Amino acid sequence: MAAASALMSKRAPVAIESVPPVGAPAPPVREPVPEGTGPLDQTPVHQDAEDVRGNVAKTVGRRSRTTRLLLGSAGLLAVALSAVLLTRWLVTFGFMQDFLSTYPGETELPGGAEPGFPAWVQWQHFFNFFLIVLIIRSGLQVRRETRPPGYWTPKKSSGNGKISLTLWFHLALDILWLLNGLVFVVLIFATGHWMRLVPTTWEVLPNALSALIQYISLDWPTENGWVNYNSLQMLAYFVTIFIAAPLAAVSGARMSGLWPREAATLNRIYPVEWARAVHFPVMLYFIAFIIGHVALVFATGALRNLNHIYGGQDAVNWVGFGIFFASLLLVVGAWIAARPVVLAPIAGIFGRVSSR
Repeated sequence: MAAASALMSKRAPVAIESVPPVGAPAPPVREPVPEGTGPLDQTPVHQDAEDVRGNVAKTVGRRSRTTRLLLGSAGLLAVALSAVLLTRWLVTFGFMQDFLSTYPGETELPGGAEPGFPAWVQWQHFFNFFLIVLIIRSGLQVRRETRPPGYWTPKKSSGNGKISLTLWFHLALDILWLLNGLVFVVLIFATGHWMRLVPTTWEVLPNALSALIQYISLDWPTENGWVNYNSLQMLAYFVTIFIAAPLAAVSGARMSGLWPREAATLNRIYPVEWARAVHFPVMLYFIAFIIGHVALVFATGALRNLNHIYGGQDAVNWVGFGIFFASLLLVVGAWIAARPVVLAPIAGIFGRVSSR
């Protein structure tokens, strides 16, 4: 008996279903678990929930960005309207009227300055516009790029100079832009055109402020760009040509593969972090300059202004606009064509193109 008791004690216990007492409610019937929701299934239920949450988060994010954009636009519009009303109120005071009378918004040019725009200025303007738009486009692509569409290596390099195809396109445009700018600077000083772009008196500063006040008050200064720019225009062109463009070139060269990596002393004097801190804000300046420049060209007399820089004449007709429109089509076409399938064969002429 003792052995039998010990043997039974070693067996696994047997679960005995309890019988409910008489009158007790029946236990609930369990529904079978549907397929696809078990713990061993490869598409668990919580994955669908996560997908839903992800889609909701994306939708909320898009709506939030749209809301911020609308609020930001409304805020800028409110600030602009407030600035106009405040400035129009200020110019009613005597001291402001005296200031605007003393400084009408432009300074006299030195003797020998010729009116008009020679043909080389018109071509230079088109080339600069064409290149700077593509430079901005490729520069933004370089900043956003996580997986380059291809790589470019110089022909005489062992592989150390490999860069992305997008960066190659950006640097190639930079070189063309710098050559175009160098030709422009040489020609403006060789022909005397510099007098229209370089301030020669300190009176340009109060006159620029006067022109700015007139623009903000919507009582805009008299436009006579064929003969002379107002002082605010002159300062804007001077800063763009002689300050912003060199800063873009110097900072871009420091970040490019052309910079000597082994020059320890030079790299310590001019660290790459400084170049990065300068290059992007300069690009934002060029974007703001282009937007403001184009807006004022159209707002202050589109046909005449476009005739000045594209048609080479001081007249109000559609010649300059037609040339501008054709140049705009070329820029848009180049923007669309600037894709790896087009860039790779061109880059292959100057180096080796590979997928990795």
